[in-house]
Amino acid sequence: MATAETVLKPDFGSKRKHFIFTDEHDQLRESIRAFAQKELAPHAEEWEETTFPDWVFHRMGELGYLGLSYPEEYGGQGGDYYSNIVLAEEIGHANSGGLAMGIAVHTDMATPPILMFGTEEQKQRYLVPSIRGEKISCLGITEPDAGSDVAGIRTHAVRDNGEWVINGSKTYITNGHRADYIVLVTKTDPDAGYDGFTLFLVDMDLPGVVREKKLEKLGMHASDTALLAFNDVRVPDDAVLGEIGKGFYHIMWELQGERLIGAAGCVSGAQRAFDRTMQYALERKAFGREIGHFQVIRHKFAEMATKLEAARQLVYMTAWRFANGEYPVREISMAKLT
Repeated sequence: MATAETVLKPDFGSKRKHFIFTDEHDQLRESIRAFAQKELAPHAEEWEETTFPDWVFHRMGELGYLGLSYPEEYGGQGGDYYSNIVLAEEIGHANSGGLAMGIAVHTDMATPPILMFGTEEQKQRYLVPSIRGEKISCLGITEPDAGSDVAGIRTHAVRDNGEWVINGSKTYITNGHRADYIVLVTKTDPDAGYDGFTLFLVDMDLPGVVREKKLEKLGMHASDTALLAFNDVRVPDDAVLGEIGKGFYHIMWELQGERLIGAAGCVSGAQRAFDRTMQYALERKAFGREIGHFQVIRHKFAEMATKLEAARQLVYMTAWRFANGEYPVREISMAKLT
C-alpha cells in the first residue's frame, strides 16, 4: 500500500537529460560551453563590428570540435549525430549568432556532402583539412533569383575540352569571403529537370572566381556573407562531387540535417533569452516587489517555457529518428518553423 512518503513526488529542479544524450555528451557539452564562454564570448561585441577571425576555425579544429561526428580515419572524433546537436546548442554561449552560423555552415552544411558522396581523394584533399580547421568551407546554393527554390538555380557548368566551365552567381553565401573552397550547386543539363543538377568542389582561388561584395545585414554581423560570381571558371572532372545529374538529390539530403541543427541552435538561443529575462524579472522591482512575482508575468513565463519545451522535444525526437536512418522531412520542417 502506497503512503505519502513512498509516492513519487515532483522534482521541479531536475536536470535529467533527454534519452538521446549520454554522459559523454554531457562532458562534451561542458567542454564546448567552457570554450565558448572563455575564448569566444569576450570578443563578441568586437566581432559584431569586424566579423570573427579565422583563428576560431583553427582553434576549434585543434580541440576536435569541427569533426565531432566524422570518422576517426579522417581526423574526426567518431561521435554520433547528437554530438553535432550538442555543438549547435553550446556554441551559442559565444554570444554571437553570426559566429554560430559560420561554424554550422562548415560542420553541418558544406562538409557532410563530401563525406557522403566524395571520392577518397576528395575527402583527403578537402574533408581532412576542414576537420583540422586548416581549410574553411562554404556552400553555394542561393542565387539572386533563386533562394529556397533550388530548382530555379541558373549557375551552369558545361563541358569544354575535357573540363567543366562554370558561369553564374551566388548570394548570401556564409563564409564566402574567407572560404578556401565552395560546394557549388550548378545546372549541367537545362532540359533534365531535377536530374540536371551537379555538385562541384571549387577552389576559391581559381581564375574567374570573384568575391564581389561583402553583404551588409540587419543582424548576424559577425558572419561573413558574400555575393560571388563565377566567370568561365574551369575545373577538371575530379571536381564533380557525387554523381553527374544527381546534385539536386544530394543537396536536398544535406539540407535536412542542416535544418535540424539550425533548429537546435535556435531553441538553445531562445532558452538563453528566457533565462536572462527570468533573471531580470526576479531583480527588477515595482510596487515593492519583484515583477517576476506578479501573476501576469508568471503567466507569460509559463507560456514561454511551454513553447520552449515543446520545440526542444520536437527537435530531440526528430534528431533521434534522423540518426536512426529515417528521413522525417515533415517533422524537420516543423522543427525549423517552431
